[in-house]
This record gives sequence, structure tokens and C-alpha cells, in this order.
Amino acid sequence: MNTKVVLITGSSRGIGAATARLFAQKGFSVCINYKSNRNAAEALKHEIHQLGVKCIAVQADVSDEDQVIRLFETVDESLGTLSVLVNNAAILRPQSRLMDMSADRINEILSANVTSAFLCSREAVKRMSSQQGGTGGSIINVSSVASRTGSPNEYIDYAASKGAMDTLTRGLATEVAAEGIRVNCVRPGLIYTDMHADGGEPDRVDRLASKLPMQRGGQPAEVAEAIYWLASDKSSFATGNFIDLAGGL
Repeated sequence: MNTKVVLITGSSRGIGAATARLFAQKGFSVCINYKSNRNAAEALKHEIHQLGVKCIAVQADVSDEDQVIRLFETVDESLGTLSVLVNNAAILRPQSRLMDMSADRINEILSANVTSAFLCSREAVKRMSSQQGGTGGSIINVSSVASRTGSPNEYIDYAASKGAMDTLTRGLATEVAAEGIRVNCVRPGLIYTDMHADGGEPDRVDRLASKLPMQRGGQPAEVAEAIYWLASDKSSFATGNFIDLAGGL
């Protein structure tokens, strides 16, 4: 039996790293993708190797087409046939109202968060589609509950990028459903990750947790469990679906 292969973009930290650990625990060969944090990626790779599964760490800016092509070719050569893609890579910029946002900031957010998911999904479909000689597969998009709330006064550019991720999920799921590929999405809410520091408020989850029905923030491992379920045969009749992990928000 061939070992299944997962590629997780932006997986040197946070939700991506937790997802890499869980897939490794389930016996998958894992590709950790990172843009700049080589030390964290290598440390995670070492941790996963201790589980006795194959793991590679590949540097690539997934908003860049040439680097995406190289990333997927590296997976082909080093791990084999791709089974699962998790589009997790995303960036956040400091909290701001729209009136103070520059075109450079907006375009950077959209390129990093949206273009990356389109490019990576394209390369995954080429490999997974039964029309292209593939044997099927699963794509999981990591969106955000911000796509529903809009994140006013903080990150409406980020929220809009996640709205695009939701639309990609629905459209692509329908486009490739007959080709053996399932496309689903998780929408995390307030999760304890380093991303909040990128937005200028590292303690944001603690500030807002009491406003959630469940009265707490979430953990990356809780999101990883939903991603794994959507990628697994346990959810074999699910495509174009969303799981919100937002404590009731």
C-alpha cells in the first residue's frame, strides 16, 4: 500500500504546523512549506522524522508561480503522488481602517492569501484529476470566520481575501467533483497562533475570548482535527463544505 502524501502551505508554525503533526501521526508523508522561517520548519521536520514517516521542508513563496511549480515538482520527486493539499499559507498586516490602507498592502494581502491558493490548487488538480490520469485527492482551504464578519476597523483586506477563499472552495469543488477531487474548507475564528502578533496585537485572542459563546479561544490542534477529517475517507461524501471553528461566533 502506497503511503499518502500531504502538502501543507505555510506550515512552519500555528495551524499549519499542528496539521503537519497530525497527518504525520496518521502515517502520511509530509511536505512542510515555509516562506522564510527555516529554523522552525527544520525543527518541525526533525520532530516528524521521530515518528518514522517521511518529511521534507521546502522553502517557497506560494504567491509566486515559478516557486509553486518548483514546490510541487519537489514533492513529486521526494515523496511521490500527492494525496492532499492544505492551502494554509496566509499573511496579516497591522490593524487598520480601510481609509488608511495602501494599494501595496491590499495587493500584498490578496497575492499572498488568494493567488497562492489558486496556484497551489491548480498544481494539485493537475496531479489528482482522473481526467489527467490521477487517482483523486482532497484539497482543504483554510479560510477564516472573518470572511463572514468582515473584520471592520481591523483587517477588512484580510477578511476579503478569505471571502475569496470561500468562493474558490465552492467553485472548484463543483468543477472537479466528477474527477475524484473533493474541495472543502475550514473557517477558524480566534485561535492561539503567532499571526495575531503580525497584526500588531499578540494578545488579541485573550482580549476577545470572553465575547465568544464558548468563552475561550481555540487551539491550532482543534483546527487540525477538522482539516484531517475533511481530508480523510471519513468525509468521503463531503465536497464544497465548510466547517466553522469559532467557538460559536
